[in-house]
Amino acid sequence: MSHSESDSPQHRIFAMLDADGDGVVSRTEYLGRVDRVALAVGRDAGHPAVVASRAAHEAVYTDMDGDQDGRVTFEEYRAWVGHDAFERSCRRALGSLFDIADVDADGRLDRTEFTRLRAAAGNSESDAAAAFDGLDTDGDGLLDRDAYLAGIRDFVITGSSPMAAAYGTDRPLLDTHGR
Repeated sequence: MSHSESDSPQHRIFAMLDADGDGVVSRTEYLGRVDRVALAVGRDAGHPAVVASRAAHEAVYTDMDGDQDGRVTFEEYRAWVGHDAFERSCRRALGSLFDIADVDADGRLDRTEFTRLRAAAGNSESDAAAAFDGLDTDGDGLLDRDAYLAGIRDFVITGSSPMAAAYGTDRPLLDTHGR
């Protein structure tokens, strides 16, 4: 894998999803995101937001696992990810994680809630804080659901988004010309 490929948004996200670093994302690893976010905010497994999130993540995993062998390789992930996949299934799953973290159900997360969500999903707290700063464009200390999802979508599709910071600021993204 070339340096520019290993530094792509897809590689960064896949590396975060591959919690044990074995080169594949198992169903358990992927669905574990829901459990970690729920635990981080004190929601039990039967809470409606957690149940909805688990169902949304099951659908994403099934969609992502191209050969349906219960293991998602980087090649499968790279072939799957993009605008269509985001709109078809990721938006719902990522929005459902937001909903779990939004304990007062006001449609917005403050810095603490956002950092808790992103850390439970696999990002470092400092990277999550940097992403929050970039996404909070009006400086009110709150991030709404649409801005959160747009930030992730833009990172996945174009590599250009304040959400890039959530996936590791120690390795800046290379542009499409390898610079």
